[in-house]
Amino acid sequence: MQFNDCAPIIEVTRGMVTESIHYGAVSVVSADGKLIASYGNPNTVTFLRSSAKPFQILPFLAMGGMQHFHLTLEEVALMCASHSGTDEHARVATSILSKIGASEANLQCGTHAPSDEVTYRRMFLAGQSPTPIRHNCSGKHSGFLCFATMLGESLDNYLDPTNKIQQHILKNFAAFCDLTVEDIQPGIDGCSAPVFAVPMRSAALGVARLVDPRYAPAEMQKACQIVVKAMLTYPTMIAGPGKFDTRLMQAGSNRWISKAGAEGYQIIGILPGVLSPDSPGIGITIKTSDGDLGRRTIPTEEPTDPNELLTVNSGGRSCSLVAIEVLRQLGVLTPDVATAMRVFDRRPIRNFRKLVVGEIRPCFTLVR
Repeated sequence: MQFNDCAPIIEVTRGMVTESIHYGAVSVVSADGKLIASYGNPNTVTFLRSSAKPFQILPFLAMGGMQHFHLTLEEVALMCASHSGTDEHARVATSILSKIGASEANLQCGTHAPSDEVTYRRMFLAGQSPTPIRHNCSGKHSGFLCFATMLGESLDNYLDPTNKIQQHILKNFAAFCDLTVEDIQPGIDGCSAPVFAVPMRSAALGVARLVDPRYAPAEMQKACQIVVKAMLTYPTMIAGPGKFDTRLMQAGSNRWISKAGAEGYQIIGILPGVLSPDSPGIGITIKTSDGDLGRRTIPTEEPTDPNELLTVNSGGRSCSLVAIEVLRQLGVLTPDVATAMRVFDRRPIRNFRKLVVGEIRPCFTLVR
């Protein structure tokens, strides 16, 4: 990603003065390959990070992995997830591993504290240390282990980029994005899995094809349907209670899927017929150049509903606003969705006395 790929996208005010600016880029592409809208450079090359997870499970599903191991839709959803480490997430990951005779000892994702506030506090007070099953990528890694088991590969090197399962994943992702394997710049993710850097426009095309598999490779069409159905049926598995992806899919009522990635990356896939009665699937990719590191922040306003977020996270200070504003400018953000997502949308800044001292708000217009 180059410095001039991104443009001012979110502004933070104090009084009448713009105090801080987040920069970013957006690409909106239809499943038939048309660039519908953009902001900044739609060809910005950057890593999808965890936004790639729905693609990383597709080859396994296309080869019959769901039927082979009698997996449920809930388990498939967790394989696409950056979950928050709740007991339910741990339960589903454990169930996946048990079906192949593996355990969390086989997971090579590492360990971090759960991002779910309630789970974290309970474990901390009980003196419990997190284990790999609570890692936000344990579902994806469990899927990798299933794939390796099905192909008769060793479980010891399932993350090696030269491993057969990772080669299948790389080739499939390239095909979805109309790229060659050589076009993809590789990297290693925070969980040690291979990850891909591609132009945002190419990734948006892949997302559009994921939600509109009429345009996907023929052998992947059924797998796409399974992934989308799993994400829409079990949105709490994808992130967790109160998290941005989960809330956006719940509010969308089967109109789109949503998957965040680290460092301010976000994908949204709008299903066919949502943008207009005959519209194809739409893929949206978003990147905020500062990495949106405000993902765990002091809330900007006191929740009035006990089910509201305790903190504005898994959507960050800027990325969630961009995502909601893109949906607004595309004309699909209905009043009910806007109300449900208000805690993530443009919002006042309050100081420690709860006085409103400024605002966080979008400052971009999509180019059509």
